Amino acid sequence: MDARIVEFAEVLRQNGVRVSTSEVQDALRATAEVGVQDRALFRSVLRTTLVKRELDVETFRRAFDFFFSGAARTFEAIDASLAKQLEEEGYLEGDLLKMVIYQMNLLAPEMSPLAQAILAGDRARLAQIFRQASLQLDLGQLESPLQTGFFTRRLLAGAGMERARSDLKSLEDELKARGLHAEGVEIVSRHVAAAMRKIEDAARAEVKRQSEARIRRRTDAVTEKPLHLLTQAEVDQMEAAVRTLAEKLKSRMIRKQRSHRRGSLNVQRTLRRNMPWDGVPMVPMFRTRRPERPELVVLCDVSDSVRNASRMMLLFMHTLQSLFVRVRSFVFVSDVGEVTQFFKDLDVSEAIDAATAGRTVSMSANSNYGRALADFTRDHLGSITRRTTVMIIGDGRNNYNASNAWALKDLKRKAKRVLWICPEDRGNWGIGDSEMLTYEKHCTQAVVVTSVSDLARIAEQLVPV
Repeated sequence: MDARIVEFAEVLRQNGVRVSTSEVQDALRATAEVGVQDRALFRSVLRTTLVKRELDVETFRRAFDFFFSGAARTFEAIDASLAKQLEEEGYLEGDLLKMVIYQMNLLAPEMSPLAQAILAGDRARLAQIFRQASLQLDLGQLESPLQTGFFTRRLLAGAGMERARSDLKSLEDELKARGLHAEGVEIVSRHVAAAMRKIEDAARAEVKRQSEARIRRRTDAVTEKPLHLLTQAEVDQMEAAVRTLAEKLKSRMIRKQRSHRRGSLNVQRTLRRNMPWDGVPMVPMFRTRRPERPELVVLCDVSDSVRNASRMMLLFMHTLQSLFVRVRSFVFVSDVGEVTQFFKDLDVSEAIDAATAGRTVSMSANSNYGRALADFTRDHLGSITRRTTVMIIGDGRNNYNASNAWALKDLKRKAKRVLWICPEDRGNWGIGDSEMLTYEKHCTQAVVVTSVSDLARIAEQLVPV
């Protein structure tokens, strides 16, 4: 528990609460006296020793609830042992079921603690294993939920997931060697695979819970709030704010285009126009110039971690589409799909819902920017011209796949501009599976947009006229 209290003090510091080393020592001594059995008393002791200012009380309450609650509930999907599941579902019965249970009991003592807990469906033991594994990680590096995937893999590794997989595979092999028919082995294998998926989901939920406990305090204004923290009601407010911003910017850009519509001096027309009054005063005449409207291609990550940012940028760009001669939109997670037709056939809000709902690409895959960029370049590079602005929206977290930066380099060579809109703070670029430092080198410009206010500050940079 001492390690937990020290870690909790660091969480408070990350949330802006000033906690000194001596105050942490006071908390350790006080909790040693009162124990942790009485939750209310334990909470009061930590508040008394660690919080000095009234304005920090709410931060303490929120952090305490996240940090010391719900670890066991994270594994609530693990609701029964493997043997009980097999018995209740009736796929195996009689001597076959007895043989499977006997082999599990025989091999279990030699298995890893995680494999034993999975077989037994022991939530408390699973929570303890993952709690110990999390203490081995520097979760203080958690800056945003966008790092959930990276820390989930590290947490699973610390809990012994690879050995657990090996142990449970050995169980299946032993059952097969003992004469269990292929269908029976398949049943056991299917239940083991389902249990492993539940463990992976639980680990991801635990990292997310820890991340939420470490989120720094922000202003309550929707325009300042990070996009990944918005509630559904706030998402609606955000979209209204983005639409208003885009309309204002469109009006400003149209006025700017009109003011620059005059071309070079037309000498012949000037002389002819001024002949009736001998050129006094001289009224210059200019050639009419039609401003060239560029083309826009949007390539947008629609995975869960950047969903709100994707919605915001799609809404922003398609509200401005009259400034472009043509707008084409593509979405990706691992595969790439074109959603341009949605924006032609539907209202922009409905089109965004359709584009981000997985109707053209699989939402169950892990993000693979390298594959998406390579596929897009292979299939659509021929349509990119010197009038095309390519806009890529995403966090650049590639799940350790090949970056394929050559594809981005080819796009930049052919396009007018390649812009990258990243919804993750620049300080996180290059950490874990982030490829943003690599991708930035091959973009005309890479900017951070984590809130509507960020978008408002750089909006004009995103719209070439």
